[in-house]
Amino acid sequence: MMQQYLRIKAEHPNTLVFYRMGDFYELFYDDARRAAKLIDITLTSRGQSAGEPIPMAGVPYHSLDTYLARLVRKGESVAICEQIGDPAKSKGPVERQVVRVVTPGTVTDDALLDQRRETLLAAVVRRSGRDADSFGLAWLDLAAGRFSVLEADGRAALEAELERLKPAELLVPEDQSRELGEITLGAQRVRPPWHFELASASRLLTDQLGTLDLRGFGADDLPLGIAAAGALLQYVRETQKTALPH
Repeated sequence: MMQQYLRIKAEHPNTLVFYRMGDFYELFYDDARRAAKLIDITLTSRGQSAGEPIPMAGVPYHSLDTYLARLVRKGESVAICEQIGDPAKSKGPVERQVVRVVTPGTVTDDALLDQRRETLLAAVVRRSGRDADSFGLAWLDLAAGRFSVLEADGRAALEAELERLKPAELLVPEDQSRELGEITLGAQRVRPPWHFELASASRLLTDQLGTLDLRGFGADDLPLGIAAAGALLQYVRETQKTALPH
């Protein structure tokens, strides 16, 4: 069972893995220690690894939304790993897989949403210029299905937009994370630079929108905005584990 858990955890290294075991979601190792501190749950142990007890913590399945809400409000992301196999037919550990990843910017359940304001996921990418940098910015309210892009000339313009939007989560290219980290708000997520490439972003967006190009959306002359939007869409597809209808 622990081999299965470790394989799944390796696929989600920067995410708390809620691993379903019967009527509980269990966390192990550093995830257990971190969750115990963040949401005040009991830290125990299960078995041993290299002669040391394996830290473990858990929450009842019927209280999942309560603990998810507390974690995402603290900027954490959580991978929900469910049992998908039949225990009666399993010769070894019951088959499990991550069915969704809940992040601060992608929550859609009413129980997790902050009813006082929009919950926005945003992405930003920078292009250096001779006089000033330019920025592409895209943001999404996943619960409402609202998706927007723009380009900002200069750092002050970007800061003003981010202050207006107050995204819950912000995606930035790994090779720009240091510079953008000085001016961005929300829970920052570092993403591979190729997720912000214009060609792949355009393909993702036209595929999602069911169009041949983006002229009808007024975004054809916003290459940086499109690049940011493509990275955002890629992230949503990865976390939601399902087709996005809108």
